[in-house]
Amino acid sequence: MSADSFLLLIAGGVVTGTVGAMLGLGGGVFLTPFLVLVFHLPMHQAIATSILAVIATSSAGAAMNVERRVVNLRLGMSLEVATVIGAIFGGLTANLLSGEVLSKVFALLLLCVSFMMIWRLRHLRENSTPMDAGVFPATFNDEASGEVVSYSVARVPWVMGVSLIAGNISGLLGVGGGIFKVPAMNIISGMPLKAATATSNFMIGVTAAASAFIYFAHGHLNPLIASPAALGVLAGSFLGVRINRRIKGSVLTWIFAMVLLLISLKMFWR
Repeated sequence: MSADSFLLLIAGGVVTGTVGAMLGLGGGVFLTPFLVLVFHLPMHQAIATSILAVIATSSAGAAMNVERRVVNLRLGMSLEVATVIGAIFGGLTANLLSGEVLSKVFALLLLCVSFMMIWRLRHLRENSTPMDAGVFPATFNDEASGEVVSYSVARVPWVMGVSLIAGNISGLLGVGGGIFKVPAMNIISGMPLKAATATSNFMIGVTAAASAFIYFAHGHLNPLIASPAALGVLAGSFLGVRINRRIKGSVLTWIFAMVLLLISLKMFWR
């Protein structure tokens, strides 16, 4: 591998890790097309590298967010059970619909979610569920506003259903489940977006770790590609968490909605 390719992989990893940690997506949805289009990697190798990058993003982001008490640990562990079950049964959906149909359906879903998040931001001043109106009550210090945010989680069974689908999609399309779980926690449960992204970062590494062993066993993991990409993602993850700390929740919501919109358009185009 040339020095230019090595530096390009690290740079791509930094960008992916920054966006992934800031929005709770894991970054695989950006790194996979980057590796395929720029480095012409086979899809299986690109997905395997992205999974390793998701673990790096989750490890770095989760450690910092748990320390800041932004992660809702009880909710995260509950939703992760549904996500893993969804990943196990991902093959069942694959037998019912073609990959092209699945891509169109999920792209349409992402498009709807992005507009729902924008509508919620424009029409609801208070995005969090009151402490006495739900379960898993928690508080965290929002450094951007200087306020202590208190909330609880509503309609957990509905969010677990979305997590089941998210795990299913992760196995089918190589798309990180965070693009579904973060909006679900924010829109359905009334969870502040910063807490939702932090909790998503905490969860995605667990699911990715199981998949990584499978790809490694089948020889799809290329260390020469994965190592510099993971280093870049790890560095970008720390930067993404720091940006998340200092950015306002409303701005973060707009960024997340725009990212979902771009991803949905990319999936339609594909």
